[in-house]
Amino acid sequence: MNRNKVVIIAEAGVNHNGNIQNAFALVDAAVAAGVDYVKFQTFKADQLVSVNAKKANYQIQNTNNDKESQLEMLKKLELTSEDHELIIQYCISKNIQFFSTAFDLESLQYLSTIGLEIVKVPSGELTNLPYLRLAATLFKEIIISTGMATTAEISDALDVFTNAGISKDNITILHCNTEYPTPMESVNLKAMLHVGQEFGTSIGYSDHTLGIEVPISAVALGASMIEKHFTLDKMMDGPDHKASLEPNELKAMVTAIRNIEVAISGSGLKEPSESEMKNIAIARKSIVAKIAIKEGEVFTSDNITAKRPGNGISPMKWDTVIGNVATRDYVMDELIEI
Repeated sequence: MNRNKVVIIAEAGVNHNGNIQNAFALVDAAVAAGVDYVKFQTFKADQLVSVNAKKANYQIQNTNNDKESQLEMLKKLELTSEDHELIIQYCISKNIQFFSTAFDLESLQYLSTIGLEIVKVPSGELTNLPYLRLAATLFKEIIISTGMATTAEISDALDVFTNAGISKDNITILHCNTEYPTPMESVNLKAMLHVGQEFGTSIGYSDHTLGIEVPISAVALGASMIEKHFTLDKMMDGPDHKASLEPNELKAMVTAIRNIEVAISGSGLKEPSESEMKNIAIARKSIVAKIAIKEGEVFTSDNITAKRPGNGISPMKWDTVIGNVATRDYVMDELIEI
């Protein structure tokens, strides 16, 4: 991944609702927004969840269905290998990077076989040792989501990858909260900075809040990667639509992130910028005659003052000017010379 800018991943996830045309439309929306990657989810539902797995409360609410199991819900959202091939080819035709999260061992193998060198470890797999070990053998670059995780759990997962020889330079840890949508009081954005200090990896933020202000704030704090769910329409049926951005919101987020990225990219030294140099003389002041002054008169606070423009003696030289004798006549507002 390009580390010279903030990497923005538009998470299509399962918001295609199992429909390939929806998937294509999501790719189009990601392209229009100007993101770096469009990310889907790769899983075999019967390997991801058991028949006994219940849906989360937000999944029940967002699907308006408390009768179906999580397995039944995910079966309808599963992409086949043929779907993947079609989406990847469509991404190539639209000049955008395809990316996916694998949720089971077979899916990890599959993504590796089709040539992906980067994998996203979802929050739910952070404590799945067989999954982590396999990912470490198959991929060169790892992105780790940390929803629900403790610092110790992140450390254990990170050890699996570094012990397998993956450099920390190729690992990004994303702060995350696994609630959809995440309440603002649960974001704890400073934890992202703690993760970076604790583990010495690149840091980022995978966002599940409503709106775009939190991911933008994360970039201002130093996130090198942002992931955000998006959808074609929040009113569509499905577990993740309501906590996702619509296309116009996604585009607004990308624009804001790119602006913030430029705004924080300066030298860090407090000095005049090139763009403001021309305004120094206009905005600052010089010492000028407060009233008409005759040659031979002494400069005092009664006959001099400070006014714009700033192309004469700076008022910071006030004490140097006071007490000098005028060597010529001055009219009111004329620049004082000594």
